[in-house]
Amino acid sequence: MERGALKKSLGQNFLVDQNIAEKIVRLFGPHENETIIEIGPGEGALTEHLIARRSQVLAIEIDNEAADTIEQRFKNDVTLLRKDFLKTDITEIARELEVEQLRVIGNIPYYITAPILFHLLEHHSVISDAIVMMQREVAERLTAVPRTKEYGILSVQIQTWAKPKRLFNVPPSCFFPRPKVTSTVVSLKFEERSELGGIEEEHQQLVRAAFGKRRKRLKNALKELITNRDERAELFTKAEIDPQRRAEELTPEEFIRFARLFAAASSGNAG
Repeated sequence: MERGALKKSLGQNFLVDQNIAEKIVRLFGPHENETIIEIGPGEGALTEHLIARRSQVLAIEIDNEAADTIEQRFKNDVTLLRKDFLKTDITEIARELEVEQLRVIGNIPYYITAPILFHLLEHHSVISDAIVMMQREVAERLTAVPRTKEYGILSVQIQTWAKPKRLFNVPPSCFFPRPKVTSTVVSLKFEERSELGGIEEEHQQLVRAAFGKRRKRLKNALKELITNRDERAELFTKAEIDPQRRAEELTPEEFIRFARLFAAASSGNAG
């Protein structure tokens, strides 16, 4: 295959090992006529196996040369959007296609892994699951547990809205050009959180504020978000959370409990 000039600005590392590509798609388990969004198909390593299973592939590719390759290789077998995935409204796509749930797959650029993951979370209500390949260190953050250095905002947010599972590692030799790091394939099974209905923003504010000063105890880390000292103390009491603890000690479920009380208090104050 004739390969165009690589664009360092896009962090391109094309998957060239067909055995790995086949394994990823096999674990993903696409069904016939199922609508699947592929993030940055590149040269089509995953696309080829998705099409072989008769899936309806919607490939989103920002690089015109890579998009040309996809168009030439697969012609009418793929719907191609020449667009930045981070600026793509996944919810609107689901609405236009008249499907309740979409599935997502992709070998995503290392340098925008976190933004892509947060973008998926933003549209979690129309995504059933995803299988994505990323830098191993980021994958470890997704599945990190409290009281570890890897545990942070990304860990809490992902584990709140999805069940992440690390599937297997992929060595640099499976890519062109070879990256300097090991990659990991991760499965995300999204789930609804009815208890956070309508208060997603408050939950996000709380998590970000708590980890924004992760070395501080929660009673101090949340001072700027919850300015009233008495209100802050009351929230800790109601949530049954010791204000002497730090953000990295709270489980995702505890953040949910705290967020519900925080949102209720904020709503009461606004009224």
